[in-house]
Order: sequence, then C-alpha cells, then structure tokens
Amino acid sequence: MDARLQQYEDKMKKALEFLEADYGSIRAGRANPHVLDKLRINYYGTPTPIQQVGNVTVPEARIIQIAPWEKSLLKEIEKAILTSDLGINPTNDGNVIRLVFPELTEERRKDLVKDVKKKAEDGKVAVRNIRRDGNDSFKKLGKTEISEDEVKQLEEQLQKLTDKYIKDIDALMETKSKEIMTV
Repeated sequence: MDARLQQYEDKMKKALEFLEADYGSIRAGRANPHVLDKLRINYYGTPTPIQQVGNVTVPEARIIQIAPWEKSLLKEIEKAILTSDLGINPTNDGNVIRLVFPELTEERRKDLVKDVKKKAEDGKVAVRNIRRDGNDSFKKLGKTEISEDEVKQLEEQLQKLTDKYIKDIDALMETKSKEIMTV
C-alpha cells in the first residue's frame, strides 16, 4: 500500500476501533464487564479503573461481581457506580459488590438500537472526513509533486478504503443491534 494512503487507513481503523469500544459499553441485557471500563475510583489519590483494583467476574448471565483486593475500596467502588450513568444500584455484602442487570424492556431495547445507529453514523462521518482530508492533501500534491493520474489513482484507492470501513461499521452496527434485540 502507498505510504501516502497508510496514514488515512490508520485513522479509519482508529475510528472503527473507537466505535467497537463504544459499543462495548452499551449494555444489552446481559452482564458485560466492559460497562465498567469508563468508571474510575480514587485509589491512593490516583483515578484507577475498577478492573485494576479487584476481580471483576460474571457468575451469571445478568450479574457482575466485583471483589476488590482491599475491603476499604468497597465504598469507593459503590460510590463510583452510583454516580455513573449505568442506572444500576450495586449491592454490597461487605466482601463483594454485585450488579444485577434487569431484563431490558422492548422500549429500552429500541432506544439502545437508535443509540447504536447514531454512533455508527458518527463513525461513518468520521471516516468520510478522513477521506475528505486525504483527497485535499492529494490535490495539493498534484499541484506540485505528482501527476493528475497519480492523484486520481490515490483518490480511487482512498475511496475503496472508505467503502471498506463504512461496510465494517455497518456490519458492526447490525451485530450490536441484533445482540440488543435478542431477548
């Protein structure tokens, strides 16, 4: 692959990876430890991910269990979950914290699917913006360093990359939407 195209493919790949990570934090009726990824607790003055201060397990399909390595962190973890946008009340038995995910209503599932589609659209816009930036830089090169044919060729290759990543985003969106709508 042309080195001039590589930087744009890297950016498109990052946009796709960002979307995947974003989708990981959307709960789909099943307990997914990734919903905790964005939560931080104060651990000796440092904001630290919950996964780094204890064991996070999924003992049942709709339960996440957090067993901190230090009992003193139970209150801190509980507070982080309560102030987050998870919408789940943690239960603390003095040793572990359990998060029980309620079954999603049909209406909530549809809202989540809308959210998934919006995030996918944002991802596509990001990919198209990367394509636009690439085309602009190729046109500038065409005025000084390379021929018009080379510019056309680079633009066509960039369009193929764009199409590939848009297709990947659509596939990701379909998969996540099906996962959410599956009862």
